[in-house]
Amino acid sequence: KGENTSATYGFVAALVKLIEDHTIENMAVVFDVIGEGGTFRDELYAEYKAHRDPTPVDIVANIPRIKAVVEAMDIPVVEHIGVEADDVIGTLARQAEADEADVVIVSPDKDFMQLVSERISMLRPAYRGEGFNPVTPRSFRDKYDLEPEQFIDMLALMGDAADNVPGVPGIGEKTAMKLLKEFGSIENLLDNVELVSAKRARENLQTYRDNAVLSKKLVTILTDVPVVL
Repeated sequence: KGENTSATYGFVAALVKLIEDHTIENMAVVFDVIGEGGTFRDELYAEYKAHRDPTPVDIVANIPRIKAVVEAMDIPVVEHIGVEADDVIGTLARQAEADEADVVIVSPDKDFMQLVSERISMLRPAYRGEGFNPVTPRSFRDKYDLEPEQFIDMLALMGDAADNVPGVPGIGEKTAMKLLKEFGSIENLLDNVELVSAKRARENLQTYRDNAVLSKKLVTILTDVPVVL
């Protein structure tokens, strides 16, 4: 019919490779709900993801096809109004973890690293190549010298241009890592901001305190969405 099916082809090719290359007993594919209003994050911060370009029309048109193929493969399709796919994935991951299952989140989204634990790992699609790069508690600690749950605070301090999360101006990855290594969390950092030795970081944390608190709410993935498989 002359319709663009490249997104469906690419998705299915990646899904089949994932199944073939990794031993997976159970799987679900999670989607954002499109066209049903915003999420609680949009209510918290009207500018959340405001700078993102609209999803290309060809990709939107392919989503029903992708869902149909996934369902034909007998894989559950899951989505939930009012939250993002991230929150549904976070909830399902924690539910499975509580059932003592080994969980793998497959996504390029770095935000999921906050969920990594002894039973939850990630597979991130390799950049410009085939296959996936694993993220485990050990690899996370080796890279950031922090615990995975502290990645929430790190993202909140740094902000995220892609999602328009404000963060604290002047605090990048290295400074955020240093501060969290010393203070542990944003809450403890803000309660003891006068102890921050770097003048610029101290002053910005005082000036943009509310941004830091808001940003943490925006980047925290929910794990209690009322959804079950």
